[in-house]
Amino acid sequence: MGSDLTRPLHCPFLLRTSAGGCWARVVTVSPGPLIRVEGQPVSIRCDVKDYGGPREQDFEWMMSRDTSGPRIKIISTFDAAYSHPSFSKRVASGDISVVRLDDNEVELKIAEVKALDAGLYWCQTPSTDSVISGNYEARVQLIVIPNTLKVSPQTPPPVILEGSDLTLSCNVTRELTQPTYLSVTWSVKRGATSEEILVFGPQGDVTVGPKFARRFADGGIRLVPGRNGLFELVISRVTSSDEGIYECNGTEWTHESGGRWIKIVESFKEMGTVAVTPTGQSLSVKASLVLSPGNTLALICSVSAENLLSLALEVSWLADGRDIITMERSGVVISNTSLGGGQGKRGDANLEKAGSGEYRLLVRGVSGEDGGSYACRVRAFIEKGKSAGGGGRWHMATEKTSSPLLVKVEQTKPNFTLVLESIVSPQMTLEHAELACRVTNITHLPPEGRLGVDWEHSALSGTGSESQTIGSLDGQGNLLPGSLYSDRLKSGVISLTRTQPNTFKLQFLHTQEVDMGLYTCSVSVWSVNNQGNLVKVSEQQSSPLTVRWAPKRPSLKVMAKHIREASVGGATFEMSCVVSPENLGDVGYSVLIQSQESPGSNVRTIMTLSPDSVLQHGGATDPNRRDNLVLTKSSAAEFRFRLSGVQLSDRGYYWCDITAWTKQQPGQAWTKVTSAESNKIRIDFQENGPSFSIAIQSDASTVYPWETAKISCLLGADSALLNPDDLAYEVRWFFTRLRGGETTTQVASIDRFGVVKKEVRNSSSDMSVERKDANAYVLSVHGTQDRTADEYHCVTTPWYLSASTGAWTEGAELSSSRIFLTVRFAVWESLQLPLLYGVSASIGVGLFSLVFGLVCAHCCCRNTAHTPRSRNKLMDLEMD
Repeated sequence: MGSDLTRPLHCPFLLRTSAGGCWARVVTVSPGPLIRVEGQPVSIRCDVKDYGGPREQDFEWMMSRDTSGPRIKIISTFDAAYSHPSFSKRVASGDISVVRLDDNEVELKIAEVKALDAGLYWCQTPSTDSVISGNYEARVQLIVIPNTLKVSPQTPPPVILEGSDLTLSCNVTRELTQPTYLSVTWSVKRGATSEEILVFGPQGDVTVGPKFARRFADGGIRLVPGRNGLFELVISRVTSSDEGIYECNGTEWTHESGGRWIKIVESFKEMGTVAVTPTGQSLSVKASLVLSPGNTLALICSVSAENLLSLALEVSWLADGRDIITMERSGVVISNTSLGGGQGKRGDANLEKAGSGEYRLLVRGVSGEDGGSYACRVRAFIEKGKSAGGGGRWHMATEKTSSPLLVKVEQTKPNFTLVLESIVSPQMTLEHAELACRVTNITHLPPEGRLGVDWEHSALSGTGSESQTIGSLDGQGNLLPGSLYSDRLKSGVISLTRTQPNTFKLQFLHTQEVDMGLYTCSVSVWSVNNQGNLVKVSEQQSSPLTVRWAPKRPSLKVMAKHIREASVGGATFEMSCVVSPENLGDVGYSVLIQSQESPGSNVRTIMTLSPDSVLQHGGATDPNRRDNLVLTKSSAAEFRFRLSGVQLSDRGYYWCDITAWTKQQPGQAWTKVTSAESNKIRIDFQENGPSFSIAIQSDASTVYPWETAKISCLLGADSALLNPDDLAYEVRWFFTRLRGGETTTQVASIDRFGVVKKEVRNSSSDMSVERKDANAYVLSVHGTQDRTADEYHCVTTPWYLSASTGAWTEGAELSSSRIFLTVRFAVWESLQLPLLYGVSASIGVGLFSLVFGLVCAHCCCRNTAHTPRSRNKLMDLEMD
């Protein structure tokens, strides 16, 4: 039976609000019927809405044990003496109470419900409304059933092996008298915290704890429902993290109207404590040696464990702490025997599974390299579940290594004597050197044995440097260069050779100072093992040999002298540079011809000659005079420089800068050895040529905007004997702006061949240059503007054909005075023409308007008869 509500009354017309609504009290209780278990707490809510009067409402609770029985008062919110004697003691003890949740909501609480409490419950609200409207009470049925929930767990094993499955069985039952439902929960307690593993029910759904969700999805945790209330939770492949106290919880539920699930009773039972024995405690690994004929080494690895069948094993054999072969848990064998270091390669190793827990290592073709300390390492894995890709997720349970097993392979090592001697001793740097390492008195050399050599060098005592490997020849004759000597060995400057079966040589084509020091040779014996590979059997080092010489620094001396001296302009200057080398062998020379106008001035490079006799002109060379320059190598240690047609600009000091270069090997790049400069030779002469003059003038010092200004540069020579065809000028014009800071810029130029060059300017005006006659040059400024005003001057360099030498000679540079150019703005002159146009237009428009008016008056007006004016104005107005 659900809760009942009295049907609301209709509102009288006079009580309707202005909005068209009305007050109608509504009392509601929790939806029923309410099924509860005897001895458990019960809560029934009641609230009222749409009421009048004060906000805080009072409530009264009554009950009846059947539909026809009387109502018994239970408790009231405003009347302490409201309770019936049958409930007064329980109300006083607090077993029954009413709790106000809000002004219009309360909750009836029964701490421990009894079977006699079953029946119908009414919630009433005394009226505070001005007009009775709505319902004032609501009813709900309470059903009390006996507590028949039973939880009976089975005690799990107290100790379980790692990797085994743990089954947790729990029996949960109840007597079905009302429609109730069951759920079962497994949890594990570690310390003070408890974690839920899995919840089954009450609707048959499964909820997994957050820490166990992935394991459940991988199949590591599964639920096995049984019959007659038996539920089993299986945890597969347990690990040490699964240890703890396991609990089983049974819960009884009721499904009330509105879709709410209400827990009515539950029971916790402790299943027992489970400890997990680690695999490492039971795993045992032993290694044993089995000798086989035919130079075959057999090692057995025995593995035992209590849960061996549930383990996946990874077995590795270690030799001297290094993995040599591994069998993965999938059965795949990975061999690492090819990773030998300085000891060379080991014999052919193979790993196989001989039986349950037995793994056999076979090494065929045993040699001295196979001796050492062997151990078997086993890693035990437990599968945790399946991954998303279909593979397994594995947990390494433990790792164990057997006790080391010493394997000793006896063999007779060869014996010999080493003698290191110097065949060619250098006396100075860059000379040839040769060392020989001889092997004598060889005994016990293995069949098909071969010899190899390692050459090492260390600096002389006191330098603190360590020994460095020059290079080595292995048993097959392969050259293995050292890192510091790799380039010199590849280029052939240093060579390692085997001249006889028992003799090795180290040769230096050109020694360096760093090559002085102590030298040793280490001879190794190589033999062929059963797999056909060369392995190093033994090695012996010679006594150190000291190689030194008196270091002499290479140097140069360069002497420059006159061959031909230029005393007048146009003459030929020639000088010779002789090189005197000291402590230098076969070298090549590069030459730089340099000059400067005076001591301390800038140095200019005239010409260069490389060691390969490649001639180049320097940046200071005039391209038009390159045919006048000659640099040659006249002998092995002499170079000559010649300058034809010297000019005034060629005066100054000249010298040679010579550098000595060497090649370690033909075809290689040159290496610089040393360099030196010669003494300086001076070119100094006076040219008694004509004297020149320069002047500047302008056709007008003041111009108007956009007019053309012409500035003439007038040149003259005082020698009447000079032919005009033997005279030429280079003329340059400069502009100086005085406003905003004095700045001078070149605007145009014309060279002695008549080539005109104009500089790029940020102006709309243009400039042109013309030659009026042999001695007059004109600069025209077109479209003058304010920014083209200020000072102008010209600079000229005369060139004349020397009568004494017949060569063109450059004269001294001349600069003119400055001329000021002004750009005027004529305001009245610029406004005369616009004013004239305006006045003329105004007069014309006025005359046209006058004539047009007369014509219109003559054509449109006519004569009419005179009409006497009426004297009776009032009559006329009335007529109007």
